[in-house]
Amino acid sequence: MKLYIAPYAPNPRRVMMFLAEKGVSDIEIVTLNLQEGEHRTDAFKKKSPLSQIPTLELDDGRTLTESRAICSYIEALRPEPNLMGRDAFERAFVEMWDRRMELLFSMPLMMWVRHGNPVLAAVERDQNAEVASYNQGQAMRMAKWLDSELATRPWVAGERFTIADITACCGVDFAKMNRWRPGDDLPNLKRWREAFAARAAGKVAA
Repeated sequence: MKLYIAPYAPNPRRVMMFLAEKGVSDIEIVTLNLQEGEHRTDAFKKKSPLSQIPTLELDDGRTLTESRAICSYIEALRPEPNLMGRDAFERAFVEMWDRRMELLFSMPLMMWVRHGNPVLAAVERDQNAEVASYNQGQAMRMAKWLDSELATRPWVAGERFTIADITACCGVDFAKMNRWRPGDDLPNLKRWREAFAARAAGKVAA
């Protein structure tokens, strides 16, 4: 199998973190240059019609895009260590938290960076300061809420590490481009990020 990624992009990093936590090392990694438009070539669009990364190419030529879908496929192939839930309720519970982290926390952080950081102007061609400001506010509100949630448990979805932690961390780390990271005003979120750094997923380069 081949996994197509790009440096610094949070969604490919989400899959790379997932693979690291699983201990999967037998997938070939192919790096694309987004600023040079390598994901928009006709050849790559045959693998990923919407020019999306990450893209997982199977040995038989079939492909998967969407980071969550790729992680679900890897989880089915390599069920241990379990990162998505062991029974029906836990799977739904982890997915609930993963969706919250993706849509309500990481996505606003990413949109704040994509629309507010001039370094990304070549990728986000229609940067909008109002979009950046709105998403910054949403992300900071969610950061405070998540900090209060993490006062009651070590990890996002409970007592053990799951994909929900990976999804949250991808957004948090991408926001470093805008010089934001959990500080002493968010002690539980800061403690969580420090604990994340000690894990295999935490060793994946940003």
